[in-house]
Amino acid sequence: MTGELQSLLGIDTPIVLGPFGGLSSVALTASVSDCGGLGSFGLYGYSGDRIRDTATALRAATGRPFALNLWLPTGDEVAPDEVDLTAAQAAVAPLFEAAGAAVPPLPAAFLPPPSEQLDAVWDAAPAVLSVVFGVPAPEVVAEAHRRGIRVIGTATTVAEAVALEEGGVDAVVASGAEAAGHRVSFLRPAEESLVGTFALVPQVVDAVDVPVIAAGGVADRRGVAAAFALGAAGVQVGSAFLRTRQSAAAEAHRAALAAAADTDTVLTRAMSGRLARGIPNRAVRTIERAGAVAPFPAQNWLTGAFRSAAAQDGDLVSLWAGQAAGLSRSDDAAAVFAELVRGLPR
Repeated sequence: MTGELQSLLGIDTPIVLGPFGGLSSVALTASVSDCGGLGSFGLYGYSGDRIRDTATALRAATGRPFALNLWLPTGDEVAPDEVDLTAAQAAVAPLFEAAGAAVPPLPAAFLPPPSEQLDAVWDAAPAVLSVVFGVPAPEVVAEAHRRGIRVIGTATTVAEAVALEEGGVDAVVASGAEAAGHRVSFLRPAEESLVGTFALVPQVVDAVDVPVIAAGGVADRRGVAAAFALGAAGVQVGSAFLRTRQSAAAEAHRAALAAAADTDTVLTRAMSGRLARGIPNRAVRTIERAGAVAPFPAQNWLTGAFRSAAAQDGDLVSLWAGQAAGLSRSDDAAAVFAELVRGLPR
């Protein structure tokens, strides 16, 4: 298995940057790719034109392979004309006041059409298309392969990993419950799919024949060594890179990651309507006390309005963080990468 992931993806080192929906940056993606790993860029909510512009910027910043990441539709997404936001708006009213912002009028759509995003990805022609929240349709996998694009899926359970392999993906990210951000479960509710990395990775390795990338709780050389001991062919790292100055996270977010203790994160639906791991702040506590959360993606749009207005306020933004965030010791992406490399098998 040693070297299989590198050969598959055209990279030198089996270290993958976690794709951050809303927090990706060209600088961080390019840095990880230039170090020899696979830089990833999260495209949540991006229009087709914005995807094309992002890919152009990435190609100007690095000549190395990179991944573009899409959220697959699950079928439970609500449209603006299908949801009553009265209670959810009342819950976040104090947060809009604190941000000095007003609730904007409802958009025509909360998210761009998946077909628009896919067409843009085909035009962008990344080395890798990575997906979360499901198995890509057979025609999507076939078109990616026809274009020479590798496909990586993300699983939170063994059953999801098997479904992804059967769907034709080239590699599977086994995302343990320790990981930052959204729990990307798709076969069972996220609350019923909270398998820890140490338990998930070896069981996924035993269940599938494609390379497995371990995610969740990997922040330094020790996490890398553990992942490979469990049979992983690579690691995906989020929080340790998110706290670097190359990321798009606000300074308050990076400081919170640096100071995080093992018990400082929670799983919440408050910020987006879907279960995600982060550090609780005023926004999370206010919404959870009110007990009114709109369904996804309406809640994400609603909170996004005050988050954008208060982008540097750690009390009002989403502080996504994994349970091992406090293990990161550097604010430079290249230094984080070098630390991770020290845990690779010799």
